[in-house]
Amino acid sequence: MKIYKDVFNKIVSTENLFLAWNNFKVGKTKKKDVQAFEWKLEENIFQLHRQLRRCSYKHGYYASFYIRDPKQRHIHKAEVRDRILHHAIFSVLNHIFEPTFISNSFSCRIGFGTHKGFLALERFIRKASSNYTKPCYVLKCDIKKFFDTVNHDILKEILKRRIKDEKAIWLLGEVIDSFSSQQSDIFNPRGLPIGNLTSQLFANIYLNEFDQFIKNKLKLRYYARYTDDFVIVGNDRKELENLLEPVRLFLEEKLDLKLHPNKIEIRKYNQGIDFLGFVALPHYRSVRTKTKKRAFKKLKIRIEGYRAGKINRQTLEQALQSYLGVLSHANTHNLSQELLNQFWFWLSD
Repeated sequence: MKIYKDVFNKIVSTENLFLAWNNFKVGKTKKKDVQAFEWKLEENIFQLHRQLRRCSYKHGYYASFYIRDPKQRHIHKAEVRDRILHHAIFSVLNHIFEPTFISNSFSCRIGFGTHKGFLALERFIRKASSNYTKPCYVLKCDIKKFFDTVNHDILKEILKRRIKDEKAIWLLGEVIDSFSSQQSDIFNPRGLPIGNLTSQLFANIYLNEFDQFIKNKLKLRYYARYTDDFVIVGNDRKELENLLEPVRLFLEEKLDLKLHPNKIEIRKYNQGIDFLGFVALPHYRSVRTKTKKRAFKKLKIRIEGYRAGKINRQTLEQALQSYLGVLSHANTHNLSQELLNQFWFWLSD
């Protein structure tokens, strides 16, 4: 295992902080808090740098709000200076941990994503079923309240294995402990805030322990994970059922996590496997019903925004192309035409 010692200095260097600012501000330059920070950019960056160097930095508070995507999510938004630090941390830590991740972990990684994750599932099914000629089953699981239940102490211990730099560990601890969910208690602080760039990376680092267990201990070939959702493909239903106990024990004993009891299912491949917004069927790929409804609903909202003067025509058409892009990954020619027809109908109504 490769050890990293000079992590803190790389994170807090002014060069890295200014690079983090450039990465952070993309698409946010019209936000008032971002504009206020930029008004005294050099002063603010150098002040942050001094606080970090002196180890006097304290993470600020979070603004809290809800979004529907499509289910309701509780978002926690940090202050601008803290989000810049999150980018600075990410740029250094990602180089350390990205090479350790398995190839079938698809969440929040450059060149991966939901579409690649679904393609992996289809590939596993084809191989396990010998091109749909043999029995094949898919075990689907979900980790219950994952972001709310990540154990801070376990996460920090995982980070310490590779990072032998006391100041870096102090800083990472400051960020990790800046938030605690309602799942926490006095002895076990828990939770990663949905909305932090670092949370995405910390989630992958945390669940990489589980990925390695699946691949190296259980020796499973056909496994893919996207954040807290994962699938395992096999030829025998009973063997998949027997995997549940070692999987459950590892998550509970090593990571202090639990499987969601209502989101465990084993299905034959020809029944349709719903994963990451698409449904895999033999020789066919469809879009999840909820995804279809969400695309139509969001497009209608965009058109209403265009009529009210809240967005321009270019933004509206970009939204249309985005939804058509999602549909293009499945066998949805008729559905895409229906969406286009609805677009012009709503626009001319």
